[in-house]
Amino acid sequence: MKFTLAQDTRIGNRRSNQDRIGHWRTPECLLLAVADGLGGHAYGEVAAQMAMEQLGAAFAQEAKPKLADPGAFLFRAMGGAHAAILREADKQRLDDTPRTVLVACVIQDGRACWTHVGDSRLYFLRQGRILHRTRDHTLVQQLIDEGRIREEAVATHPERNRLLQCIGGYQAPRPDPASNAPLEKGDVLVLCSDGFWGPLTQRHMLHSLLTRPLDKAIPELAELAEARSGGRSDNVSVLAMTWNEEALSEDRTPAGATDTEIRDLTATDMDYLRMTDEDVEKAIAELKTALRKNAPQ
Repeated sequence: MKFTLAQDTRIGNRRSNQDRIGHWRTPECLLLAVADGLGGHAYGEVAAQMAMEQLGAAFAQEAKPKLADPGAFLFRAMGGAHAAILREADKQRLDDTPRTVLVACVIQDGRACWTHVGDSRLYFLRQGRILHRTRDHTLVQQLIDEGRIREEAVATHPERNRLLQCIGGYQAPRPDPASNAPLEKGDVLVLCSDGFWGPLTQRHMLHSLLTRPLDKAIPELAELAEARSGGRSDNVSVLAMTWNEEALSEDRTPAGATDTEIRDLTATDMDYLRMTDEDVEKAIAELKTALRKNAPQ
């Protein structure tokens, strides 16, 4: 696989950076992810870190050298992080559970497959156009979808930070059914937290990515997002990939699937609720260490 990666993360005007970025690869598969820990709940950075670790561990276990079903993998891995966080919060008798939002994408067989929970986003860009963008799991996105407010109102709406779901909450996350699309040479994927996309217009993003190499455009956009937020800047995190291979001539769309298909994941895919004891205990041990490290003195 031929691709270029670029990333940036900034603390903004916050006391700590609760965002996390992760990418893992084999010769035939690549996994990208961005998590944004919820600052309104205790240990948001721990939830984000744990989500990254769960994704990485699951990828290492299943990508040999590629995944049997990228969409089902993403669903299980996100659910596995949620289950482990809840179990540890219960054991520690925490008043509130650590929580995070998450967006993740698998690159395999010349295709991108992605899903998310919350308001971290994926943008799929081709030749100066945004082909696909994830839809936020927020109240304001719901209002937009219902036609009650305009997209331009998101930045100033009083409920703009109200999430409808996350990882680590009281309700199990419901990731959007995985979408997938073939990649063409020059396509750009951008995974980012709301601290990145919130202050930027689509014109900002497209102009920079069209006119600058990826390793120049990404830090410039992160800096611009931070600057446009002024003294209210959230953590700013972004992970981007440019695909450097020609589109595959052979149709490798999974049987029964179509480009950008919305694929339903039924209860039979909810294997994350049946994690092995070894996986759960490892996750719990990691979270305990992080909780002790970050506990108030």
